[in-house]
Amino acid sequence: MAINLATKYSDKIQTRFTHESYIAGKVSQEYEFTGVKGIKVYTPVTVALNDYNRTATANRYGTPVEMQDTVQDLIMSQDKSFSMTIDKGNNTEQMMIKNAGKMMSLEQKEQIVPMVDRYAFNRYIQMAGTIGTVTAKPTKANIAETISDGLQALDDNQVPDEGRYIGMTAEMFKLLKHSPEFVGLEKLGSTAIGKGVIGEYGGAKVVKVPTSYLPADCYFLIWHKSAVILPYKIKDAKIHEDPPGISGALLEGRNLYDAFVLGAKAYGLYACVLSTKKVATPTASYASNECTLACTTGSATMYYTVDGTDPRYSSTRLPYTAKFGTTAGQVVKAYAEKEGMYASDVLESTAT
Repeated sequence: MAINLATKYSDKIQTRFTHESYIAGKVSQEYEFTGVKGIKVYTPVTVALNDYNRTATANRYGTPVEMQDTVQDLIMSQDKSFSMTIDKGNNTEQMMIKNAGKMMSLEQKEQIVPMVDRYAFNRYIQMAGTIGTVTAKPTKANIAETISDGLQALDDNQVPDEGRYIGMTAEMFKLLKHSPEFVGLEKLGSTAIGKGVIGEYGGAKVVKVPTSYLPADCYFLIWHKSAVILPYKIKDAKIHEDPPGISGALLEGRNLYDAFVLGAKAYGLYACVLSTKKVATPTASYASNECTLACTTGSATMYYTVDGTDPRYSSTRLPYTAKFGTTAGQVVKAYAEKEGMYASDVLESTAT
């Protein structure tokens, strides 16, 4: 006797594989956007030390200098929404499998969480304090050394050991797990990542993420929890039963959020990318008290500051359009970016 599978399994709904957020819980909770869409982050700038002058008649500690600060504007830009209906007739005919509450949860897992995670990873990578490069995709032979280079960059910038994470694709994770250096550390291999359990490498917690979550030609991101934030301003999810004009349920949601790298702690992030995908560092030349910037990467957009702040995060940065006036001894900082590529290193130059 033939079995009508459509009828037999009509109360079973198929859903996609999902995963909880790879970012949630691994970012700083220091800043609140409650009641506002944007905030200003002020970072005090300390002063250099002097030689104490025992014989001076005044200012033996040195000439007093007013403490300055740098300002970073964090303005939320991602405002996403959805709206869908569950017709009462369709739901009844499908044996009530489209429960509104369950479908709202499904929307969260299949659409919202992946969207936010992908955006956050992309932002953190593009705004990383250090964007390291490799001439080719890492292999089993060099993946451990490549990751260690990134960890060393954090060490050199005095980033704390506790609170570090390494986000890598499943492909890179596989290479690391079978690399000679890793296999040689039998105890570490068995306790940290052995037997498929995500653990630690070099003191940093390993987070294996889908390939689609990282932008093309980026192989891993190392970050410190305190250097990044993922603020939510609005996280609404509403179910309206039998609203005007609809027999059934109307599901609506809105998510206003963003992802930021804190400029003062930017060197707590290290992204490893393909060298040909990184924009060249700008160069500066001086003549007649004017500065001219140049970048060998065609069509790149350059930004600069003349107050010593990092143009990647500073609210005082300006887009470079033509040569600008400078004074001798003034510090010029500049970087360049281009769509589809990774930002350049920062040029630091002293005007002559």
